[in-house]
Amino acid sequence: MIDSDGFRPNVGIILTNAEGRVFWARRVGQDAWQFPQGGIKVDETPEQALFRELAEEVGLTEADVELIGGTGDWLRYYLPRHLIRRRHKPVCIGQKQRWFVLRLLCDEQRVKLDACAKPEFDHWQWVDYWRPMREVVFFKRHVYRKALHELAPLVFPDGAPEPPVAPPRRSGSGAQS
Repeated sequence: MIDSDGFRPNVGIILTNAEGRVFWARRVGQDAWQFPQGGIKVDETPEQALFRELAEEVGLTEADVELIGGTGDWLRYYLPRHLIRRRHKPVCIGQKQRWFVLRLLCDEQRVKLDACAKPEFDHWQWVDYWRPMREVVFFKRHVYRKALHELAPLVFPDGAPEPPVAPPRRSGSGAQS
C-alpha cells in the first residue's frame, strides 16, 4: 500500500532491555544493521502491524514485551534514486513510519530470527541507545535521530544519557587523510 504522496506506511520497532540498551539487528547476508521494521497492511492498525512484525522478524509475542509508547506522528524518509522501483505502480519514493518503543519482559533467549519463512536478520546484539542513529544506512539517519530523541524520555524517565556529539566537518580541499 502506497499513499497518495508515494510513501509506504510502515512501523519501526525500538526494543529495549532493562538497562536501556536497544536491539540492533544485521540484515541477512549484508553488513547493514537496523531496527526491526515493516509495512502496515491495508486492514491493520499501526499497533497490529507492530506486533505482527515483531513476531515475524524477532519471534516475540505481545506477551514478551511491554509497549512503552510511540511517536506522535509519522516520520518520513526518501529512498535514494537507485532504490526507487519506477516500474512498480504506484511508485514508492520512501516510507512514512510510526515508531514504537518496547521493553523486553522475557528472557532474551526467546528471540528467534528465523520465525518466518524468509528471515530479515541473521544476527543481533544489544547496543548503546544512541548508536543506531550513527550506524544505520545514511538515508534513514534523520528518522532514527528523530525517533530516538522523541522516545528517549519513555526509556529513561530519570533522564536519558547525552547523545554523542557529531565530529566536526572538515573544511578545505575535500581531501581526506
